[in-house]
Amino acid sequence: MRLYPGDVELLVTLARMPFLDRLELAALSGRSRAAVYQRIDRFTEAGLVESVGQASELVTPTRRFCLTARGVRRLASEEGVPVTQLLRTRPVSEQWRRLLLERLDLAAVIYRLAEQAAQFAFPLDLPWLRAAPMDALLELPGDLRAAVVRQGRTADRTGFAKRIRRLKETPGHGAVLILCPDETRLRHARRLVAGPPAIAFLALERDVALAGAEAAVWRGPTGAARLTLREALGYALPASGERSERPLVRVSMPEPLDPGFARASWMLPAALTTAEKRALDLVGDWPWLRPGHLAALLGVGRRRLTQLLARLDELGLITRLTRAGVPRLALSDRGLAYLARRDRTSVGIARKRWSPEPRWAGEAFDWRNVAGICSRQLLRNLEHTESVHWFNTLLARQAREQGARLVQLDPPHRASRYFRSFERMRSIQPDAYALVETPSGEQGFFLEWERRAVRPATMAARLAPYLRYYATARPIEDHGLLPRVLVVFEDELAADHFLRIAADAVARAEVPLPLLVSDRLRLEQHGPLGRAWRSIEHRAPRGLD
Repeated sequence: MRLYPGDVELLVTLARMPFLDRLELAALSGRSRAAVYQRIDRFTEAGLVESVGQASELVTPTRRFCLTARGVRRLASEEGVPVTQLLRTRPVSEQWRRLLLERLDLAAVIYRLAEQAAQFAFPLDLPWLRAAPMDALLELPGDLRAAVVRQGRTADRTGFAKRIRRLKETPGHGAVLILCPDETRLRHARRLVAGPPAIAFLALERDVALAGAEAAVWRGPTGAARLTLREALGYALPASGERSERPLVRVSMPEPLDPGFARASWMLPAALTTAEKRALDLVGDWPWLRPGHLAALLGVGRRRLTQLLARLDELGLITRLTRAGVPRLALSDRGLAYLARRDRTSVGIARKRWSPEPRWAGEAFDWRNVAGICSRQLLRNLEHTESVHWFNTLLARQAREQGARLVQLDPPHRASRYFRSFERMRSIQPDAYALVETPSGEQGFFLEWERRAVRPATMAARLAPYLRYYATARPIEDHGLLPRVLVVFEDELAADHFLRIAADAVARAEVPLPLLVSDRLRLEQHGPLGRAWRSIEHRAPRGLD
């Protein structure tokens, strides 16, 4: 196949930014969409490029393209450089391809960001980084360079704080663009990045993926104003003190992408569908979840759930365990590794906390024999764990029935909040945090499911952390609204007793605690969004509004 100068430019763009789709390639190369579609078809026929499918909740199904071994050799010949030099200076080696494939969902959103920036800043480059605290660098005309950081869904608070600290210690960029999975973590990240050396702008990952370049979705480290991407990058300073990343020690020619690629762990992001990825996220958030509860959270029927679980079973991503006569679902070690590599977190830490594998082979399996520390505790308190799952199921089902949207549903390890009270570090450790968008506005709430707080002293101890938290300004700072505290008991008698204890505690503390109390029976009858709640001020049942 004869290559024209424009063809070589397209191959160079794919060598610099592997796994672009056709529309992104057109935007970042400056060619028309029709020309890119035509040339990609010819490159594929000539064996210079190959593709994988990719889809997620934020990116519609598309084909993403990369150079084959023949394409790498042809590009090296056209540029007049040795193949080994091309493998070391561009992310086209087999090692680089595997790394980017593991992060394919991350790459897709960042490529959307680069596509938006190319509309007003052309030409630009997007060098990928392996071990640096940033994921990529957005290099713009005028020697402007912005670091791009994505906070993964499973990234914990401590790990991400360390990453931001390393970012501040890394020179070479004039601005930082941070993509966050939800509003709560965006506000936390905003506090982390405030101050020099580089100005930071933050946005929700969903807004970046779905909104256009002129959408005002970016927020600065302070203030309430929202900026477009053009306006945000207008504040970037020229880059200085560039520090290049060390090249890979070992590189090899890219291998063909086998159609039966699903068995290779680095190909999972391309092998899984959007529904399968969402199911894995939910099982990862709520270990030991019943299949019926998972179906309710996904909003699918039994037949569709059976198909999803069969596929995830086949790939070895989930574990099934029967407890109390009911099957339970948890991520396998392979499933945990998939999520950790996708979100650039530690595989070892994920397995240490959440592995469902037995600690001692050959012994009877019970909660003591679960390797993951957090999974072990959830299985030990299985009745409480299942009650929280049941509440989530009711909430998800009722939100769909009433035309509301469940924007955020955080498990305990993400629902916790840390704050200072009288110079001491304190925390609240709820069973869940949810944000629901209803026709009347957004409502956030913490959930506390109580099975043991039946004595006055125990009830008062459960309230104390929330009284300290709501005595500060942090509830509004953390969420942008005042979340309610929902406390659920197994029976109405315990709920009545708790309301009396809470009324005395709130009066003594003089803290306006937005507390609502219910019991299992009322929730079964009315649902979490219905008239199931009583407060200190209103003992008659009412809704959340």
